[in-house]
Amino acid sequence: MKNFNPSTPVIKAKTYATKQSIKLSEKTLQRKEKASGFLLDVGNMASFIGAIFRETFSTQFEFKEFLRQCFQIGNKSLPLVATTGAIMGVVLTIQSRPVLVDFGAVSMLPGMVAISMIREIGPVITALICAGKIGSGMGAELGSMKVSEQIDAMEVSATNPMRFLVVTRVLAATLMIPLLVIFADTLGFFGSWLGVNIKGSVSFTLFFSQAFSTIEFIDFIPAVVKSFFFGAVIGIVGCYKGYNAGRGTESVGLAANSAVVLSSLLVIVVDMIAVQITDMML
Repeated sequence: MKNFNPSTPVIKAKTYATKQSIKLSEKTLQRKEKASGFLLDVGNMASFIGAIFRETFSTQFEFKEFLRQCFQIGNKSLPLVATTGAIMGVVLTIQSRPVLVDFGAVSMLPGMVAISMIREIGPVITALICAGKIGSGMGAELGSMKVSEQIDAMEVSATNPMRFLVVTRVLAATLMIPLLVIFADTLGFFGSWLGVNIKGSVSFTLFFSQAFSTIEFIDFIPAVVKSFFFGAVIGIVGCYKGYNAGRGTESVGLAANSAVVLSSLLVIVVDMIAVQITDMML
């Protein structure tokens, strides 16, 4: 019979407890690093936004670059926004028509589509599309400039990169997104008219008279106001991710990807806040 050592179970228990405590300590440190990184990102973002505000009201505003960015953001996004808006109108009409037929309220279809497009679907879907196109473009462009040290070269040559690269893009996105939303809403109305005529026959004049008879001016105000915030969020997030990209080439892709994800999430959050405020005011 082997000799039994009474201290062996105690030693095993202490070893097991030590390993578990080490694992818990490592998990605690990882969570602490994640929390500190998140708080650091929030602080850097707040400082970045403050710098944008300071440079926006500077006397040396880059007006030509601002117009160029408006063209890049607005004009080159029109085909995608137009296609999306028209498809939204067709799909919303086709999906809603059978339900209204069951209740004998087909005549309410144009007004319902118009209200839905103007208040919610048009601004949100357009902002998400622009977050994918414009946000990723800003993140990739500024990220590549950061990696290739073009931003550092601008600082050395006494050119303010914040004013030239960031402010112009943020203001252009803030201005052009509402215009793209209005354009998408318009194409959505035409798409809805086509959707109605797939299984029926409604004249162009009758459809739009029914649609606009249910719309009031107060319906446009919340949608337009929150569209400005959507544009600002997309511009700020895209520029922030690209401007603060790492030095490696893979950081360009990470900047573009994170810009799309974060800006899309913030668009949904801003929309939720805007809906709550609108509901309290109306």
